[in-house]
Parts: sequence; structure tokens; C-alpha cells
Amino acid sequence: MDSTISPAMRNILVTGSDGMLGWHLRCRLFARPECDVVSCTRQQFNDAAWLRAAVQEADAVVHLAGINRASESELEQGNTSLSKQLVAACEATDSRPHVLYSSSVHADNDTPYGRGKRKAARILSDWAEREDARFCNIVLPHVFGEHGKPFYNSVVSTFAWQLANDQQPEIQSDGLLSLLHTSDVARLVQEKIDEGFVGTVRPRGTDIRVTSLLDRIGQMVDRYNSGVVPQLDQPLDLQLFNTFRSHLPAEHRRIPLKLHTDHRGSLFETIRSDGQGQVFLSTTAPGITRGNHFHTRKVERFVVVEGRATIRLRRMLTDEVTTFDVAGSRPEAIDIPTLHTHNITNTGDTPLLTLFWTGELFDPADPDTFACDVASEANRA
Repeated sequence: MDSTISPAMRNILVTGSDGMLGWHLRCRLFARPECDVVSCTRQQFNDAAWLRAAVQEADAVVHLAGINRASESELEQGNTSLSKQLVAACEATDSRPHVLYSSSVHADNDTPYGRGKRKAARILSDWAEREDARFCNIVLPHVFGEHGKPFYNSVVSTFAWQLANDQQPEIQSDGLLSLLHTSDVARLVQEKIDEGFVGTVRPRGTDIRVTSLLDRIGQMVDRYNSGVVPQLDQPLDLQLFNTFRSHLPAEHRRIPLKLHTDHRGSLFETIRSDGQGQVFLSTTAPGITRGNHFHTRKVERFVVVEGRATIRLRRMLTDEVTTFDVAGSRPEAIDIPTLHTHNITNTGDTPLLTLFWTGELFDPADPDTFACDVASEANRA
């Protein structure tokens, strides 16, 4: 069997596509126009005819659908049942897509959930061996990321949501976590699809205790609430900070700036940062729109200095649009969350002067900027 995937590979089916990891993977694949990504929700997965048709067209299936909150019997039987359904669809259509399965380090444990994940991977592995197909088992540690569900996906999501909504988190157990961000998982999945990888992959996370995790996020939140962007040189800090920012209510993205005025004129401070950053200043003609792109990691701030503008944000792959009308006469900052396509339009009659700040130095080899029109079709992937 050829160990590399054909350059013509285009169709990728993602089960569990509406979950945290599924959304992040689809956002990453959105930036690859050669990929035709098909989303598969729980309802679609349970539609045998729909699943058979989707599998038949797929070059790769990223199987993220799973059950992690249920009774013990459902945890064990439910995950194995999902694998059986996928295998049945492949067998019914004589299809042999490259299957990549999101397993868990809990599969090493003798718990209902662990046994269910272990058996689910074995069902897929046995099918691949029988059919001479590709199977990649990705054994994941504690995964977290932007827009995870609090009290469900991750303790990081829970802490981030509570702190973003002025609630005080409580620690139930000071366990040891191995944290891995969803962007790292999405990149790994993409690489293994490109390689046509067969076998087991165990990506390493960053080990941290729950108390240290809360303290780490809390310190960054305290700095941010005091008007300072915290130090974000460490990848984990940047990922935790962006996860926190994803849970901020929309009104908290509008940051009033204090205007100092006397007979000489006016002055206001746009940003304070504990780490590095880069400032850009642009002019925009009336009626012109800039932007229409998204970032996966950048911390970015917009400040209109002169003129009037409308800033629009849309969470990727959704119709959730937030609009901010801003003007240089009332200085305020708008912080742009990751994985939100955004733009700024000059709505005035004079040239617009805008200051842009980003928390990293621009790297043309890795700009972390992906085109996507705020007003375009939201559910491409």
C-alpha cells in the first residue's frame, strides 16, 4: 500500500464537526481551498443513507464524534457503536477512506470511557487491516481551545468562561493535566492526512496542575482587566489568553480610552503591553473596506484615530456577526478575537486614520492571516 496520500486528495469528512475540536479543524482546513470539507453532525451521522453517501465520496474521514458525558454503559457502548456505524457505511459502499480517529489517553485506563475509546479504535483498526485501508489512531491528552463549552469540554473552558463573566472559579480537585491546544491537534491531523499516515500518534501536552492553571490564567486576566496586554511569549500563555478572550461578552471587546484635552489639543493612550508587539497606521478612503481575514493566534487591536468607521466580526463558519460603530472623536479600542473574520469600513466623508496593534512581529513567512469575507457564505466547511 502506498504510504503517501495522492496530491489529488480533496474530500475530507469530519464527524463530530460541530464540537470544539471539529470546529477548530474545519477553520484550519478552510484556509486550504484544495480541500472540500464535509461536516457531519450527530443527526447526519445517525442517518445511514447520508453517512454512506458521504463516506463514498471521502478521501479521508476524521472521526471526532464521541460520547464523553453519559452513564457508564453509554460511555462504553456508545463510542464503540459510533465506530461500528462508520465501518458499516464503508463496507456497504466498498469504500476505503483514510480514517483518522481522535482517541484519548483515557483509553489506557480500565474505566467505562477508557474501554469504550480503546474498543472503538480497535474496531476501526481491524476494518483497515481487513480492507487494506489506512487508519491513524490519534491518542489525545487534555484538549482545550477557543469557544469550548464551559463545564463540558475542558476545565480551561470553565475557568475562562467564569473569569470572562466576572465569576470566581472553584477548584474541585488539584489534578495533573496535560494540556494540548486545539490548533496543535488540527495541525497534526492535517499533517497526518497529507502524509497518509498509518499507525498511532501520541502528541504530548504541557503538564500543569489545576491550581497552577487557574493562577496562570488569573494573572493574565488581572493584567488585561487593568488595561495591560499580558506577556504572551510562551505558546501556552497565548493559547490560554485567547481561550479566555473567546468567552468575553461582545460589549467587553469595546474598550473606552481616556482622552486628555487642553488648549494644546488632545492625547490618549492606545495600548500597554508586557510583551512585544507591532504598530501599523493606515488611511482608508470613504466607502472602502479593509480586512476580511481571520487569524488563528494573533492578539490584535483596532483604534480609529480620525474619522468614522464600522468594524465587523464574524465567528468563523457561523452567522454570528458583531458590529461596532467607532469614531476618532470618542477614542476606544476594539480587540479582535482569534478565529473571527473581521473588517473595517470607512463610513464617513473624510479619510479614515486607524491604528492597528498586533502582539507579534509580522513574519511574511508565517503571517497567520487567512482571507475570508465577513459577508460571505458562513458554512463553507
